[in-house]
Amino acid sequence: MFREEVKTIGGLRLHVIPTKKYKTNTLVLKMKAPLCERDITMRALVPYVLQNATERHPSMKALRTYLDELYGATLQVDLAKKGENHIITIRMDVANEKFLGTTSPLLREALTLFSDMLFRPLTEQGGFSAAIVEQEKRALKQKIQSLFDDKMRYAQHRLIEEMYKGSPYALDVHGKLSDIDTIDAKRLYKHYEHMLKHDEIDLYIVGDVALTDVEHDVVERFPLEARSLRSTETTTLTKRTSVQEVIEKQHVKQGKLHLGYRTNTTYNDADYDALQVWNGIFGGFAHSKLFMNVREKASLAYYAASRIESHQGMMMVMAGIEPSNYERALEIIHAQAEAMRNGQFSDEEIIQTKAVIRNQLLETVDTARGMIEISYHNVIATRQRPLDEWLEAIEKVTYEDIVRVGEKIELDTIYFLTEKEGEKK
Repeated sequence: MFREEVKTIGGLRLHVIPTKKYKTNTLVLKMKAPLCERDITMRALVPYVLQNATERHPSMKALRTYLDELYGATLQVDLAKKGENHIITIRMDVANEKFLGTTSPLLREALTLFSDMLFRPLTEQGGFSAAIVEQEKRALKQKIQSLFDDKMRYAQHRLIEEMYKGSPYALDVHGKLSDIDTIDAKRLYKHYEHMLKHDEIDLYIVGDVALTDVEHDVVERFPLEARSLRSTETTTLTKRTSVQEVIEKQHVKQGKLHLGYRTNTTYNDADYDALQVWNGIFGGFAHSKLFMNVREKASLAYYAASRIESHQGMMMVMAGIEPSNYERALEIIHAQAEAMRNGQFSDEEIIQTKAVIRNQLLETVDTARGMIEISYHNVIATRQRPLDEWLEAIEKVTYEDIVRVGEKIELDTIYFLTEKEGEKK
């Protein structure tokens, strides 16, 4: 388990997780706002522009040289969506000076660099550096286009796009290719100023450090105005009268069969733990019904699994199959879902699944980033679920709970990416 100290400082929530496990300190800054088609592409560009240069380190080379001087500190940025929230993540790992025999205040210097990236990025003529913005626009185009080459990710994206058509969750975290050329350095900087005023911003520090050690430095370096916190209400999808089937044909050798289910249960709900166990037995792990019946027994799939989106109330089934096996694979997937609905699973499957979920959670919090991700669920959600309570709740899930939560699960969309007619396998 881990302990977390949280303090709101102006417009920033500071989370300190003290631990003596690591010889490094991990800093993670998260910026959250509702998914919005109008500005998602600008938001997707921002972290990549920020990580290029600051006033003090006015080029990528200067910034990377400085990170090397901080005993090989690392800096990364990332984008994600959780429910209908767009999340920007900036991460930095820096050595803890206690273990280096140096007087350099490395954590303070890392916080200063974070602050410089946020409040003193490289600017010119009232905007970001035009050269950096153009460079990152090209890189963002490549990221969006690369989705087409990764057929598993592409199928996942297309399923969500079809299932959530017209809702914010259909948006890709990297934004829209058609929007990129409309963005310039000044417009992007103006939007970034809006983000600094309105985004929910959380700063995590994990390491051999206490809140009292860093509070003053954070107050000094992160002058963010207080803001009202916005809870993102998930858009309610219109109930379908029949399952939507979408078949797309491309030059592919392996078909991608992805099914989207509405679970009607999210992280906020009391029966979320039962849903985790349901999903684990159905398709979440190597002992699951999908893996054993679709992949192992019938040899119909290269992979077959399911996963849940905790904050969206969605479950996705993914299978890589020979295009000719479409009907048969669907039949077996439906049969496993029906078996779950009819309560056809054993005590042994329940015990095994709970053990795997427990191990998975404990492995997650064995890393600094994992602790942060577990903690951040509670920022996204309206329900607080400390890890010890989460583990306890999983253990308490009964056979009846699993059957009950399964009754709410409805198949919404079937998406199949398959070969074009006449092509050889």
